[in-house]
Amino acid sequence: MIKTIGSSSDPEIIEHLVKKGKIWIKNRIGQNELDFTCERDFTETVLDNIEQITVAGTSLLLGNIFDEIGFNAIEDELFKQLVIARLCFPASKLRTTDFLSKYHYLSVEAQHIYRYLDKLHNSQKKIVQDISYAHSLKVLNNEINVVFYDVTTLYFEVDNEDEIRKTGFSKEGKHQNPQILLGLLVSVDGYPLAYEIFEGNKYEGHTMLPVINGFKERYNIDKLTIVADSGLLTNANIQELCSKGYEFILGARIKNENTSVKNQIVNFDYTETSELLIEKNDGTRLLVTHSEKRAKKDKCNREKGLAKLEKKIKSGKLTKSNINNRGYNKYLKMDGEISLTIDMEKFDSDGKWDGLKGYLTNTKMSNKQIMENYAHLWKIEKAFRISKHDLKIRPVYHRIQRRIEAHICISFVAYKIYKELERQLKLKELILSPEKVIDIAKTIYAIQVKTPNKQHIVSKTILITEEQKMLAKLFNF
Repeated sequence: MIKTIGSSSDPEIIEHLVKKGKIWIKNRIGQNELDFTCERDFTETVLDNIEQITVAGTSLLLGNIFDEIGFNAIEDELFKQLVIARLCFPASKLRTTDFLSKYHYLSVEAQHIYRYLDKLHNSQKKIVQDISYAHSLKVLNNEINVVFYDVTTLYFEVDNEDEIRKTGFSKEGKHQNPQILLGLLVSVDGYPLAYEIFEGNKYEGHTMLPVINGFKERYNIDKLTIVADSGLLTNANIQELCSKGYEFILGARIKNENTSVKNQIVNFDYTETSELLIEKNDGTRLLVTHSEKRAKKDKCNREKGLAKLEKKIKSGKLTKSNINNRGYNKYLKMDGEISLTIDMEKFDSDGKWDGLKGYLTNTKMSNKQIMENYAHLWKIEKAFRISKHDLKIRPVYHRIQRRIEAHICISFVAYKIYKELERQLKLKELILSPEKVIDIAKTIYAIQVKTPNKQHIVSKTILITEEQKMLAKLFNF
């Protein structure tokens, strides 16, 4: 017996004593009771006990895809967070720590991230490529025999060069800035397979074979067909590709052919369904096609280039130093010692090449197959656009080579997740881009509320809009 509340034979008094006893018990054990008779007070009590609100949709969506691909084999949780942050909030590592703290309640110091990048460079680059390759092989029905290679430049906002950052020809027009070259190998449908970085002053044609040879040897692939654009077309590359048993489809530099071949090209009667095929002495075949749409674009570009030159001549901004074959400067000629004019004969002669596209190959593929395979190159170009703009490989804030490489490794994984999200959206027949879906995920929050007795925390993902509910249903979160 702990407490006597009272006794009575009167039913009304008994009822009152029972209520009094229940109140005493609750006070005795510390149990709180919310007054549901006042919704406003109840709501305020709940709101006052909120512990945290976090962005949950990105982790639920992209984190699940990260795990499905197999990247969770890398047990460091920070790796996963850095990859998701690069997809959702690409920024410097310092700002990334701020993002993780504000929106995910994760306390990570910048120095911790830098130390982790060193670890990533030392041990995990090969692992992430192996995981990406295995997953790509799975979704492509265990068949990867055609690969696509391209290279781009990534410049740095610094003045001094070092062992990797060198000034060179910049595809971004930043010729005065030190840069690196990034070579990327992808499969059909643009799934990333391998990458490598090179010194910024290296000729891009010399980057292809090291990446392809390493990829072929690592995964013991017997037969491989390489597709690349004309910037990687060199005699040395062609000879080595042939000597090592590779088949290839390369963009051809048809204006660099000998006079006999060039005459055949410009004098052929092209239609949208007829192509010129020339058997070359070295065993390769040159396929040339014509497109009216491409011809209109080529003509428009020539006329724009001509207009710019005419404007510069009138302004007096052109000098003898502009006489070179860069871009549309090839239409300039020098009269006397200092007078520059437009060579209209050369401009008009160039028009006969409008709409022509060449392909050099040693495959036995049909003309249609050659063009279809080469057409997939736009997907690797899209990969670079995504990597540099949506995922923002650039700007790169690191100066130490191992951290630059680790940064690109994170971007490679982020791009793999992006491509897998794109593939799953297509399978689910959802007509939304990965960017749009990620934007929706950013609006999905999770809330944690502590119960009034302070003994439990209740978590809940908040799904309010139809878009949020649709996304949660499609991706099972």
